[in-house]
Amino acid sequence: MSTRSLVRISRHTLKQLKFVLPGGLLTYYFDSHDVFLSILRGEDGAGSWGCFAARISLLSAAVTVSLFLYVLILPLIQGEQPNYRHWRQSGVLSRVIPIMTTSIVAGWSLLAYTLGHWSSLGYVEGVIAASGLYALAFGLLGLLPAPKVNRQ
Repeated sequence: MSTRSLVRISRHTLKQLKFVLPGGLLTYYFDSHDVFLSILRGEDGAGSWGCFAARISLLSAAVTVSLFLYVLILPLIQGEQPNYRHWRQSGVLSRVIPIMTTSIVAGWSLLAYTLGHWSSLGYVEGVIAASGLYALAFGLLGLLPAPKVNRQ
């Protein structure tokens, strides 16, 4: 492995740390993962609607992660590197990317509402806590190495 590839890896890692560190600090400060889990379990007076909203938010996050991983392994499935810059012209990416974007927006919005409505955080801190969780998750997902397929 050359020095140049080590520098490239470290630059990529530093870029992802811009998401991981603030997201991790916000998640730790607001204890948002524990707050979310207590809503998910129906504790602290969250009730059935709070539990339902937390489950739908979690489902949306699972769809987002699944689609992201699918896009990552797409080169292995198709045997060729997709052109991510021109994703609208790609048959698969033109269907997957809008669904993934919708699941991100819906999941974050519902998580922010859930944390704001069914916890002691309130809406402003719920939005910040949801943003921290999403920044942490996307930063960690961005650290996954993308498989490379040689172009033929």
